[in-house]
Amino acid sequence: MKTPTSIRQKLTVGLSVAAIGLSGVATPTLQAFAQAQPAPGSAQPRQHGPASVADLAEGLLGAVVNISTSQNASGGNQTQRNVPVPQLPEGSPFQEFFDEFFSQQPGGPSVRPMQSLGSGFVIDAKEGIVITNNHVIADADEIEVNFSDGGTLEAELIGADPETDLAVLKVDPSLRELTAVEFGDSQEARIGDWVMAIGNPFGLGGSVTVGIVSARGRDINAGRYDDFIQTDAAINRGNSGGPLFDMYGKVIGINTAIISPSGGSIGIGFAIPSQLAVNVIDQLREFGETRRGWLGVRIQPVTDDIAESLGMERATGALVAGVIEGGPVDDGSILPGDVILSFDGKPVRQMRDLPRVVAESPVGKEVDVVIVRRGEEQTVRVTLGRLEDGERQAEAGVEMEDDEATPDAAVETAEVLGMTLATLDEETRASFGIAEDISGVVVMEVEEGSQAAERNITAGEVITEIAQEAVSTPADVQERIAALETQGRRNALLMLASPTGELRFVTLRMD
Repeated sequence: MKTPTSIRQKLTVGLSVAAIGLSGVATPTLQAFAQAQPAPGSAQPRQHGPASVADLAEGLLGAVVNISTSQNASGGNQTQRNVPVPQLPEGSPFQEFFDEFFSQQPGGPSVRPMQSLGSGFVIDAKEGIVITNNHVIADADEIEVNFSDGGTLEAELIGADPETDLAVLKVDPSLRELTAVEFGDSQEARIGDWVMAIGNPFGLGGSVTVGIVSARGRDINAGRYDDFIQTDAAINRGNSGGPLFDMYGKVIGINTAIISPSGGSIGIGFAIPSQLAVNVIDQLREFGETRRGWLGVRIQPVTDDIAESLGMERATGALVAGVIEGGPVDDGSILPGDVILSFDGKPVRQMRDLPRVVAESPVGKEVDVVIVRRGEEQTVRVTLGRLEDGERQAEAGVEMEDDEATPDAAVETAEVLGMTLATLDEETRASFGIAEDISGVVVMEVEEGSQAAERNITAGEVITEIAQEAVSTPADVQERIAALETQGRRNALLMLASPTGELRFVTLRMD
């Protein structure tokens, strides 16, 4: 799982332990929570937490495992000379040092010793399926699953997904009897619900901690599908990949990260919700890889300024900043400037909701998408592509041709909202390396300290639309700004294209 540097400094990967239900056995429930709740307004002794989780934990410890890995490394520096191993006196304190040094000489691979990296849990006793974090087993050549009774089995990697930091392992179920747990519904978890974690913090296997759901839907800038459960159940290094349980022994989350300046728990841990994890795990088990739905659009947040510019009552949804050429909606069904309000019946309240609900949808499915286009709400029907097939296409750059510029002395310019604008002709196109299929008005200069500078508008970008109407000359821009002012608008919505054609929207105040 990749995180920006600023987050990575604070975000410490940790192993969390979750309580899980026994496969084929009645899952114990917490007796303290089975008591009848007092009627509203009645006087009852204050409850400070569960009386005990001993019965619940006892039935779940066998399903939670420790994951160990090793990595084969090429032996030694290939330019290093082959030096004979010195003969040392028996029991010499230097023997261990020389053994390690000469084991890395050229002539064969060396194997790093097994290291305990994280936790995991069994979800299918019959098939021997174990779940953990991708970062726990990344780059491993050998994986071992260690059980609470001291037993160990070698594991095979079935599939992994770095995007959600999930991995599926398989052990041979004929070699030992396995205890499995079941997933619960993370959507039913409420802030304040008690949860339990079981894992291997700091190598101390079988550790149990209890806390509550502190928050839901957390975005920690770990990836495009961030939707973490936050908990104050103690999660430390070594808990990664372990389950987070509700009080019925169901796995509602997979612990994956903590925020901590020291590496120890400060009561802020994060778990991947089961609602997101189950679909990914099913795909990894069936295909060995993910097969996510793909809409083929680039999006950005709908800010208050953008909502006002589009005539929306409030800032909601995802603003389409561009459509991927050759993608599922490159047929005009969805256009740049559209705001997506819902997808397949699921509301899109903010930009980050859309990638998740699209990715959870099957490839090839036909879905209804509710959009706002030019102030009017409408529904379009689209057929989803496959994200993994489209990513290379979306990231491909526009190939530029080396055409020589043709000087043109009659370039029209204008000063607008802190920008010097010019007609996009062969000379200006060649000067900034602007792709041939981009049309609009080129930004020649940006005044220091202006709103345009604050919004990171730079020379070489092209204004293609203002208030969702195309512009082709600086005069067009001036006319559109004047028209908006006449309408009483305070903001101008600009669609900008980078020299390679990537689109984005910005708003500039006109007063």
